[in-house]
Amino acid sequence: MCATANEYNADGIQVLKGLEAVRKRPAMYIGDTGVRGLHHLVYEVVDNSIDEALAGFCSEISVVIEEGNSIKVTDDGRGIPVDMHATEGKPALEVVMTSLHAGGKFDKESYKVSGGLHGVGVSCVNALSISLIAEVHREGSIYTQKYERGVPLTGVEKIGACDENGTTITFQPDPEIFPEREYIYETLKSRLRELAFLNKGLKISLEDTREGKSKSESFCFEGGIIEFVRWLNESKNAICSEPVYFTGEKDGVQVEIAMDYNDGYSENLFTFANNINTHEGGSHLSGFRAGLTRTVNAYANNEGLLKKDMKSLSGDDVREGLTAVISVKIPEPQFEGQTKTKLGNTEVKGQVEQLVNQSLGAFFSENPKVAKTVIGKCIGAAQAREAARKARDLTRRKSALDSAALPGKLSDCASTDPAECELYLVEGDSAGGSAKQARERRFQAILPLKGKILNVEKARLDKILANDEVRTIITALGAGVGIGVFDIEKLRYHRLIIMTDADVDGSHILTLILTLFFRYFREVIEAGYVYIAEPPLYRVKKGKKEQYAFTEDQKDLLVEEYGTTGVYVQRYKGLGEMNPEQLWETTMDPEARTLTRVNLEDAAAADHSFTVLMGDDVVSRRKFIEQNADQINLDDLDI
Repeated sequence: MCATANEYNADGIQVLKGLEAVRKRPAMYIGDTGVRGLHHLVYEVVDNSIDEALAGFCSEISVVIEEGNSIKVTDDGRGIPVDMHATEGKPALEVVMTSLHAGGKFDKESYKVSGGLHGVGVSCVNALSISLIAEVHREGSIYTQKYERGVPLTGVEKIGACDENGTTITFQPDPEIFPEREYIYETLKSRLRELAFLNKGLKISLEDTREGKSKSESFCFEGGIIEFVRWLNESKNAICSEPVYFTGEKDGVQVEIAMDYNDGYSENLFTFANNINTHEGGSHLSGFRAGLTRTVNAYANNEGLLKKDMKSLSGDDVREGLTAVISVKIPEPQFEGQTKTKLGNTEVKGQVEQLVNQSLGAFFSENPKVAKTVIGKCIGAAQAREAARKARDLTRRKSALDSAALPGKLSDCASTDPAECELYLVEGDSAGGSAKQARERRFQAILPLKGKILNVEKARLDKILANDEVRTIITALGAGVGIGVFDIEKLRYHRLIIMTDADVDGSHILTLILTLFFRYFREVIEAGYVYIAEPPLYRVKKGKKEQYAFTEDQKDLLVEEYGTTGVYVQRYKGLGEMNPEQLWETTMDPEARTLTRVNLEDAAAADHSFTVLMGDDVVSRRKFIEQNADQINLDDLDI
């Protein structure tokens, strides 16, 4: 007898066996089933190969995107064991591929340090793949086993002989799980390059063999994270001739730190634990910050470098213009959840702090000229911070619900619920006027922007706050600005929609606003609150029939559908060309509009891109343009 809706007994308890739980709730294991989760499958397989490299048995990893968006990952490690498992009664390869929390990472004999501690990685990939083939080269023989949606189709078969060891995993994501199955080369490239930086001397190659997308690259960095910092500072003027590097080990915890100052104003700290990018920081980041602030202040006081009215430098002061990579390797890491974005090992804080105190203090003593330059920059940051504090007072709202301090250009919405409210940042007063007439006043606010805002990549916060347009945006958001001041809980709108013209100037304004958000409101991007409006490019009309096209292809299809005679095609170059009704129908109506959410997949790569495109280094920008010129469709250029 089955349990009815009003009953709760043993019949209502469902037991998911094997990998059924993964297929039932895939987001619990890989984050989501969108594009991010799709790429996470690759990272899980690569992480197994990285663990072999950390153990000293793997020197080369290859990732290939094959036709049909299947992925092949090959390493030259020891090969997954294929002998019979003592307690499970089946080959170890099958146990690893079909059982959660199975692997050689728990007893610390096979792996002293590993990233995939939860032991669900490759078995999750198997469960979420329509097909997977594991091929193992081990002890002179080649073995293979095939699976479908996590279920073995064959036993472990011996198919030949070999001279070298290694493992190859080839899988194709399941269309029942992933609605979008198109792998993005650049996304995989960013993560694989990052892993190559973090594992000095390890060669990682990426190849795309799909038709029309053929390309390949290899990454191998003998300098490890030193080269990582050098790459991050590539388009900046570094203060040190070479990044400062120090490393240490205590109680099995290995700590590596590379850092350098530049003449910019942004703080760029990237932390990793067992090769996992800990976006939310954790104990290693806390230890580094504490050690850095203490060491810089100690040296400045001992040498009498501080100004008379200064008692000490704050943490913000000593981190302005700093680029640093902190990488720790821990036998027993404690992460917050399977996503592993924050390190929780409390003992690591003291170890990192002590290493920074000793090593950075010694570096300053041995390089007094560099130390004085760094201290001078920190003092300049402190003075600018005080000036910014005074300027910031002008931008603060009395409270999140008080509109008395709002800028006059802002047409605010009636609702005071941030989750419901959205703010349109509109290019130009003309389009702003149309948007004000078109909007739904209850939840849509409009802020017209006059011309191009300041490029914040080239300015300190005190100068940024002196810019009228930027100050207007900050005031409208209502959450403050700056480290230790910005509070996302006070943000007045949970949808910030950038709406610019579909021309070169519009793209430039969009980029300038995104630079502002990335440098000073990154939490807003990470929370998924930033969007880009997608206005139509064309209006196609014949008689009383009228439709909008957002791409050239859509326009051509509509013209073909309507016939070639009597068809009127209007190309929109500016938002101001649309009347309020058209603007509402195409770009502002929540039921019909198209918005692109701005995501932050790789903070290090994003920082590098913003520096190249928006910084002072013209040579790097020219090089970027030359390298990517082949991706430009000349028909899309507004010339």
